[in-house]
Amino acid sequence: MSAHLIADPAKSATAVFPMAPGWLALSAAMTGEVPVIADRDDLMVAIAPGAGHGAPACFLPARATIEVDGTHLGGVDPATAAPHKISDRARYATVWGLLVHECAHAHHTMWDPPPGAPPGAVQAALLLEEPRIEAAQIRRRSDDRHWLRASATGLILDETRADDPEHGPKMTARDAAQIAALLLGRTDGGLLTRAETAPVAAAVTAVLGADKLRELRAVWREALAVADDDAEAMIKLGHRWCEIVGTDPDASGREPSGSAAPSDPSAAPPERSPLAESITAALGKVAAGVASEKVPLDPAEAAELAKAAAEKAAEDAAKAARRVFGSRHSREGRTATAGTRQPTDAERVAARTLARALSTAGVRERVATKTASVLPPGRLRMRGLLTARAQKAAGALPTAEPFTRITRTEVPAPPLRLGIACDVSGSMASVARPVASAAWILAHAATHTTVPADTATVIFGHHVRPITRPGTVPREVTEFEARDNWEAIDLAIDALDGALGLSRPGAARLLVIISDGHFAGPPRHDAQQAVDRLRASGCAVLWLTTSEYDLPLNGVQVHQLDDPAATAQAIGRAATAALRKR
Repeated sequence: MSAHLIADPAKSATAVFPMAPGWLALSAAMTGEVPVIADRDDLMVAIAPGAGHGAPACFLPARATIEVDGTHLGGVDPATAAPHKISDRARYATVWGLLVHECAHAHHTMWDPPPGAPPGAVQAALLLEEPRIEAAQIRRRSDDRHWLRASATGLILDETRADDPEHGPKMTARDAAQIAALLLGRTDGGLLTRAETAPVAAAVTAVLGADKLRELRAVWREALAVADDDAEAMIKLGHRWCEIVGTDPDASGREPSGSAAPSDPSAAPPERSPLAESITAALGKVAAGVASEKVPLDPAEAAELAKAAAEKAAEDAAKAARRVFGSRHSREGRTATAGTRQPTDAERVAARTLARALSTAGVRERVATKTASVLPPGRLRMRGLLTARAQKAAGALPTAEPFTRITRTEVPAPPLRLGIACDVSGSMASVARPVASAAWILAHAATHTTVPADTATVIFGHHVRPITRPGTVPREVTEFEARDNWEAIDLAIDALDGALGLSRPGAARLLVIISDGHFAGPPRHDAQQAVDRLRASGCAVLWLTTSEYDLPLNGVQVHQLDDPAATAQAIGRAATAALRKR
C-alpha cells in the first residue's frame, strides 16, 4: 500500500501519546474541521511530532483516523493555531494540505485490493490513486486546490526521495514512470500546471521515450475518471501500467525508488540523477506559485472584513465632512474662492425649472393590492359565496372569503442626495463659472421640490473647499478660481459622502465629478476605491468631461460637456434619471 494509506486493520496508531496540551488542542480542532472536507463525521485526527507512520501524514481506514506529522508545522506554536479560520491556515499551509490529502483518501478511496490481485498491479494502482483522489477532491471542493498544492512538495519528496542522492530516483523506466504518475498525473488532474512540471516531462521523456510516456498518460487519464469504489478498474489499470513499464505485475513487495547495491564508503558521494533534479526544479516552481496565490477566503471572514472596511470608510468620510464643512476648517493655502455675486434671473428660472423636473421624476404610480374578505365592501365572487353556503349547511365554520377588493396605495417618492465635486486645477478654468452657477441652481431647486432633497458642492485642488453646504440655501453665487496643480479628489469624495450619506441606502443618491481626470497616482487610486464603494452601495456616479482626452475613473457614467454653460442642465438630467430608477 501507499506509505500514507494504511489499510491493514491490525495497524495501530503511532505512539505519540501523551501529547502536549497544544497538540491535543490542535488535534481536536482539526477533527472538528474534517467532516466538511471529507464529507464524513466519523474521522479523528491526531497531529504530533512523529505521527504518520514515517510519512508526512497517513490515513488508517480501519480506525477512521488521520495522522499528521507535527514536524511539518515548522515554527508555528500548535497552541496558537486556529484552523476554523481559513486565513489562519495560511500559516501552516503544508500541514493543512496534508490533512486535505488524507481527507481525499477518506472520501474517495472506497476500494480495497480484491483477494488474489497481483501485488505489482496493486502497487501500480495505488500509485495512480494519488493523482486520482486529489483530482476528485478539487472537483468536489475547488478551494482545496490551494492547500493540496501547498503539500505537494512534501508528499512527492516523501514518495520519490528526490532530495536523497543515494536513494533517490535513478534513470530507470520504473522510477521515471513513478515520477510521471505523481507529477504529470497531477498536472492532468488540474492540480499542477504544465509550466511547473515541464522539467519533469522533459526528463521522463528522455528515459521512457515519447511513445511510452503517451501510453502511460492514457492510463492515468483513465484512472482520473474511475469511480471511487471501482477496484476492478483500478487493478486492470495497474496491470496495464506494469506491462507498459516492463515490470512484473505478479512480483511481490515494492522495490524502493532508486534502489541500488550498497555503495563503497570510500567512493565519492553519489550525485543526483537528472530525474531527481527535474523533480526539485518542478517543486520549486510549485512552491513559488503557491506563495503567490491568494488564500481562499472564508465567507464569514470576508463578511467581517467587509463590515469593518465599511465602518472604517464611514468613519473616514465623517471626519472628512467635519474637516471640509465644519466651521473651523482650514482656509490656508491654495484652492480659494473668488467672492460672491447675486444670482441672475436666468439662474432663478433654472432653479424653479429644475425643481419641477425633480418633483415630476419623484412621482410614483400607486400600487394596487388585491385582498379577500368575508364581509363587504368588495366584488362578490359567486364561487366563494357558494362555498361559504356549503360550509354553513354542513355545520362547519365558514372560511370562504367571497368578497375581493383592490386597494391602491401611493408609494412615497425617495429623497434625493446630490453631491458635486469640481476639479480646480488649471486645465478646468473653462468650467469654473458654470459649475458655480450650477451649484447655486441645484441648492435652490432642492428647496422648491416636493421631493426631499439635499445637495452640496465642493471644489478640490490642493485642498477641498465647500461652495454650497447640506441643508443651507445660499443667497449668493460663490465663485472660485481654477489654478491649482494638485487634485485631492479622494478627500472631496469622502467629504461629500460623510456630509450627505451617499453610501447609505434609503435615497436616490448621485455623485457628480467634474474633472479632466489627470490625477497623480495616490489620489487616483484612493478615489477609485471610494467610487467603487459608492457604486457598490447603490450610488450613481456621473463624470462630466470637457474633452475626449479626459481620463475618468473606471465604472462611472461619462458625459462630455460640449457647452460648459449647460452644466446645470446635465446635472439636472442625471439627478432626474437617478430618481426615476428608484
